[in-house]
Amino acid sequence: MQLSRRGFLRSASIAAAASAVLELPSLAAPLQVEAAHRGDIPATAIKLSNNENAYGPSPKSMAAMQTAVAEGNRYPDRYNHQLVESIAGFHKVAPERVLLGCGSMDILRAATGAFLGPGKALIIPQPTFEAIAEYSNPLGAETVRVPLDSTYAHDLDAMLASATKKPALIYVCNPNNPTATITPRKDLETFISKLPANAVVLMDEAYHHFAVGSPGYESFLDRPMDDERLIVSRTFSKVYGLAGMRIGYAIGNGATLKRLNAFRSIECQNVAGVRAAIAGLDDQDYVRMAIQRNAADRQEFFSQAQKRGLKPIDSRANFIMMPASRPAPTVIDFFQKKNIIIGRKFPPMDNYVRISLGKPEEMRQFWQVWDQMVRAIPATS
Repeated sequence: MQLSRRGFLRSASIAAAASAVLELPSLAAPLQVEAAHRGDIPATAIKLSNNENAYGPSPKSMAAMQTAVAEGNRYPDRYNHQLVESIAGFHKVAPERVLLGCGSMDILRAATGAFLGPGKALIIPQPTFEAIAEYSNPLGAETVRVPLDSTYAHDLDAMLASATKKPALIYVCNPNNPTATITPRKDLETFISKLPANAVVLMDEAYHHFAVGSPGYESFLDRPMDDERLIVSRTFSKVYGLAGMRIGYAIGNGATLKRLNAFRSIECQNVAGVRAAIAGLDDQDYVRMAIQRNAADRQEFFSQAQKRGLKPIDSRANFIMMPASRPAPTVIDFFQKKNIIIGRKFPPMDNYVRISLGKPEEMRQFWQVWDQMVRAIPATS
């Protein structure tokens, strides 16, 4: 399904026709800018804000990127096809079921173009990763935000009720960002089986690797569910440490993936990123090591939180959502003045902060500043 330049005009024509029928406005929605993405953040700042792999990519990926510099004058077509083949082989699916994107964000954007418009609904949990809602805003679709349940899982009954009212794109982030919580696989299967035929589910598994082995969790790629309404997205940005290379992908079935493909960015990959992803996918020893290291760093975070009487939400990812007992913007600003960038506010959890895991020394500095913040700013709740 990965298109070459030769397939561009055909795909562009499909997209243009679909846009004309739906009278869709531009897909270029202005995304909310986190502090860590602004140009005024010092390069020396400790970044605990974007759920990146603080340790970087595997040595094999590093070597692949260095080699790729000499091919900077070439389009990455042949490597794109190689990456598609590698992903297909890894997940045991046909290459035609794999679609590359400029990070998994590109998949989210394409899904809004393919499945949303006037008279349709985007159904998302709240809070969650808001990019898909930002992309859908200009399309004239209704955005239905369904609060998480008492365990911070998706409230699937409420989402199902919303999905029966009009054609819908349903976004499931599992583990969820920013809460780092999971929704059990058995509950998701039941939910999908009850959906009407005009609903599509986008299952965002960006943080999949960190949740492996968690009670109730199982990927929809590791054990596929044969349903054309389901699209699963993954990224090389997290466990593979390639956030700056912008490589993501989707796996789906039949007509659903074809519709998604019509709105995907064309030729948006780069040689260094694609070659790094190929090498990373082939280095599962590094992936396993990164998962184990993250688990150790996460446990140390909870140990430090417990010493301070704090009760973070149980995390199944590489970040933690934690009550601060103070307005999130106040805490964020205090840390920024100490040259540490943490995650933005996620309404309605206005007194919580999201902390991405960094290296041990970075986390020691985080806790030092936290202790200073507690002494300097009175608790409000």
